[in-house]
Amino acid sequence: MLTPGSEVTVRLLKAPRPDVTYPAVVLTDDGTQLVVRAPWAGAASRDFGFVRFERGDVFTEHYWRDRWYSIKEVRGADGALKGWYCDVTRPARVETGELLVTDLDLDLWRSADGATILRLDEDEFAASGLAERDPEAAARARRALDELEELARAGQLL
Repeated sequence: MLTPGSEVTVRLLKAPRPDVTYPAVVLTDDGTQLVVRAPWAGAASRDFGFVRFERGDVFTEHYWRDRWYSIKEVRGADGALKGWYCDVTRPARVETGELLVTDLDLDLWRSADGATILRLDEDEFAASGLAERDPEAAARARRALDELEELARAGQLL
């Protein structure tokens, strides 16, 4: 388990693309769920069309060792809630001081007001070949996206 207040490197495994790594501070770790906080780790800003991530944005990221997704609450530098960005992933694991999460290309966005819920990157998921390589993992990934959408529509992501 990770110690609250300690720093951890989050490594999003995105093969065949390069991994994404960034520092975060551990908020909690109960052995099943880990929560970390990190600033926006991307370029100065990135406009996705439905949300813009910018320098100063803060992500409170919830990972589970027994679920096939993560949920990231996104707040602007002013503290205003932008929404939740959810990644379909294999269950998180901690190894050698790193929080490792294998990204499975499916994502979901829910705006702060709940008016916008978007399933994202289904084309990337189909092109990834996971369904052919590991049909069981692909089925779990699809179920995880469905579960996230149900939670988002019910306003119960976190």
